[in-house]
Amino acid sequence: MDSDLLTVQNLRSVFHTPDGDVRAVDDVSFTIPARRTLGLVGESGCGKTVTALSILRLLQPPAQIERGAILFHSRGLTSSSRHGLTERSAAPEAVDLLSISERQMRRVRGAEISMVFQEPSTALDPVFSVGEQIAETVRSHERVSRRGAWDRAIEAMESVSIPDAARRAKDYPHQLSGGLRQRVMIAIALVCHPQLLIADEPTTALDVTVQAQILELLQSMRTRLALSMLFISHDLGVIAAIADEVAVMYCGKIVEQASVEGIFSNPRHPYTQGLLRSLPAIKPGIMPTRRLEAIPGNVPNPLALARGCKFEPRCPVRMEECKEVDPPLYAVGEGHRARCLLCRPQEGEQAPGAR
Repeated sequence: MDSDLLTVQNLRSVFHTPDGDVRAVDDVSFTIPARRTLGLVGESGCGKTVTALSILRLLQPPAQIERGAILFHSRGLTSSSRHGLTERSAAPEAVDLLSISERQMRRVRGAEISMVFQEPSTALDPVFSVGEQIAETVRSHERVSRRGAWDRAIEAMESVSIPDAARRAKDYPHQLSGGLRQRVMIAIALVCHPQLLIADEPTTALDVTVQAQILELLQSMRTRLALSMLFISHDLGVIAAIADEVAVMYCGKIVEQASVEGIFSNPRHPYTQGLLRSLPAIKPGIMPTRRLEAIPGNVPNPLALARGCKFEPRCPVRMEECKEVDPPLYAVGEGHRARCLLCRPQEGEQAPGAR
C-alpha cells in the first residue's frame, strides 16, 4: 500500500468580514497517499478552492488559516535540525506546512507542490511569453543558466503535447487557444517535477473535446511522473474519470468520503445522493432516460448557518433532531464515512470509527 504523502488535519480557514467570521473551511481532514488522486467535489462556494489555497498558504487577508495541521512528506525539507528545517533529506519526513517560515514554504511551492488554476487567462502574465514564464519557474527553484531554463521550458511544453513547442514558447498567452493555455499551465506546474499536483477545476472553461484531452493528459502525466493529485471539480462525471478517492464538501465541511466506487454505487449522505440524482442517465444514441432532479433550496448564507446539520434546510429526509445536532463523520463501511445522523450506529452498537 502506498504511503501517505499529504495529511490535512482539522483544517479551519476563515474570512473576517465586517458582519462576522465566515468559516470557509471548517474542520476538514483528509489524506492523499503517494501516487493516488483525491477528488474534492461540491457546489460553488463550498470551500474547495479555499482548501487548496490553504494547503499552499496562499490565502490573503481577510482570509486566514485559524487552526489545523498540513503534514507533507517533503523531499527538500526535514525537521531534523535543531534550528528548524534544513534542505534535503535522504528519507522524506512529514513537515507541518503551517509551522514553517514563508521562505521555507517558497521552496515547497512549485518544486514539491504545484497548482493548476481554473482560468489560465488570469493566471498567466500577459506581458511575458509562455516560454519565459516556464523558464522563470525553473530558475526560481534550481540553479540553472538562462539557456538551460529555456531548454527545460521547451521540453516541458513538448511533454504536455504542445505542437511546435520551440516556436510556441515565444508566443504570448493571448496568442494561444484556451486548451493550449491550460497545457502551458500544466507545463509550469510540472516542470520542476513536484510530488503533488493540485488541479482546481482545470477543465471548467474548456469545451467538451478539449476537456477530455486535458483529463487524458493529466492521467498520463500522473502515471509518467508518479504524481499524487488533489483534483477539484463540481462535475461528478469528471471526478469519476480521474479520481481514486472522493471527498464531498458542503458549507466548508466534508460530508462524505469514500472510494469512487463507494460514492457512485452506495452514496450515504443525502447531499451526495442529490448530486448524483442531478446527473443525466443517458443510454448510447438515446435521450436522457429520466428527468433531472434538482436539489431543492439554495446554499445557505455562510454568516447565518444552521446550528445543527448545515444541509438540514434542503434535506428531503431531515428529522427534528437535525436542527440541533451537527453530526460527525460516521464510518459506514471500509474507508467510507458520512456526516449524517441516519448513518450513526444503532443503539447498543459500538460507533465504527466515528470522527
